[in-house]
Amino acid sequence: MSFLLEWVIQHEAGITIKEFLKTQRISKAALTDIKFKGGKILVNDQEENVRYFLKRDDHLVVLFPPELPSSGLIPESIPLNIIFEDEYILIVQKNARMNTIPSREHPTGSLANALVDYYKKQGIEATTHIVTRLDRDTSGLVLIAKHRHIHHLLSEQQKTGDVKRKYIAIAEGEISPLRDIINEPIGRCQDSIIKREVREDGQTAITHYQVLSQDVDYSIVELTLETGRTHQIRVHLSYKGHPLHGDDLYGGKRIDIDRQALHCFFIKFTHPVSKQTMTFTIDLPDDMKRLKQKMTKS
Repeated sequence: MSFLLEWVIQHEAGITIKEFLKTQRISKAALTDIKFKGGKILVNDQEENVRYFLKRDDHLVVLFPPELPSSGLIPESIPLNIIFEDEYILIVQKNARMNTIPSREHPTGSLANALVDYYKKQGIEATTHIVTRLDRDTSGLVLIAKHRHIHHLLSEQQKTGDVKRKYIAIAEGEISPLRDIINEPIGRCQDSIIKREVREDGQTAITHYQVLSQDVDYSIVELTLETGRTHQIRVHLSYKGHPLHGDDLYGGKRIDIDRQALHCFFIKFTHPVSKQTMTFTIDLPDDMKRLKQKMTKS
């Protein structure tokens, strides 16, 4: 099924379709695609162009051209843990050891591969539009748009800081102070294509943290990000002398968990169509629960 948006015109009467669609943040590129790649603009079931002047009670439908899945993405029948779904967005819970998108080291088994298969089975004509990515070994909530235009709207929210995520991490040692802001620039390490580090010529990176509980070995930390740099939480806590447990890339030990103990447990944003505030929260995964329980027993 093709993706469409529709409206019943009220106070917008008197302006052109082009002017109206601009208020709905439909880009010039999207309008070009609609015109030349098989989309349609309908008013009261009659095809019209963008110069049409809207009248009160007009039923306006914008039918976007179908999207083709990326030829490089292989559909894979991997179960999705869907937290929420409507015709515009998906919220899924990603497990650790699953890439968000394929990589050279892991060309298959990614969330994107699973989505291509799911869309095919559901008859959704779209490629993958993953709005909030997570590292391979980070678990938690991922926001996905089902269409390019919805991805565009959610990306605008990201740029203005209106897509908010919170993380739980289990870091090594006792962190002090218990609440602080880490404002240190992050850039790529000169001798690695993967690893990042705090460096003066890096990009601005700001992490807010609050210690929820701790013992001599571990601190359970809640974190929010003002910026979204690669490996930001991992780099900042390692720089502070408290790497994530299990994060051997940044100095963490692998004693009680075999991946970085980092989980995105909260996401909040405005629905791009209904304009409702959407908030989702999930529990810790089992491996981090066991580590937390070990702390409470010691």
